[in-house]
Amino acid sequence: DYIIKDPEKFRDKNVVISGGGDSALDWTIFLAELAKSVTLVHRRSSFRGHLDSVQKVTELAATGKINLITNSEVTGLKGSEKLDSVDITNFDTEGITHLEADYFIPLFGLSPKLGPLKNWDLNLHKESITVNPLDCSTNIPGIYAVGDINDYPGKLRLILCGFHEATMMVQSAYKYINPDKNLVLKYTTV
Repeated sequence: DYIIKDPEKFRDKNVVISGGGDSALDWTIFLAELAKSVTLVHRRSSFRGHLDSVQKVTELAATGKINLITNSEVTGLKGSEKLDSVDITNFDTEGITHLEADYFIPLFGLSPKLGPLKNWDLNLHKESITVNPLDCSTNIPGIYAVGDINDYPGKLRLILCGFHEATMMVQSAYKYINPDKNLVLKYTTV
C-alpha cells in the first residue's frame, strides 16, 4: 500500500510503516488504536514531521503501543500469495530483523529532482528553481514553477502554498498567452 483509502482493513493486523515525515507519523498514531501491531521504521533517529506528532509517536513507543525502529530500513518483503514478513536492516549493526507483517506502508514523501531541467538555463538555488514570488515565473519568459520544486525568499513547503502558487501562476500565464485579453476573476463563492 502507498495510499490509505480504507483504514479499517488494518484492524487487528500487523502493520509496518516506513518513513519519517508527517504522513508516516500521522498514520502510525491513527493505526496504533486499530491494528494488532504497528511498527514504524525510519532511516534516521530524528523525524521531519511536526513536533506534536513526533512526541505522540515517542510516547506510543515508550508505552509499548507501537514498535519504533530507527537508524534502519525495510530491505526485504517475504510472502507468496500475500505479505507474511519484512526484513529490517539496522545501519549501525548491519543486523537484520525479521518481523511478521500483514501490511507494509511506505510513506517516504516526495523529493523534487530537477533532472533535465538543470540544462534549461533556469536560475537555480540548490535543487530548486528560483522564481518571482508574485507569480512563480522563472528567469525565462513563459516558464513557471510551482510547489516544492521552486524557491523564493520566505518559501514554505506546504501543500496549501502550492495551491496558492498555482493560482498566481495561472493568472500570469493567462496574461502571457493572451496579452490583449482581460482576465476576469470571480469569487469562489459565486
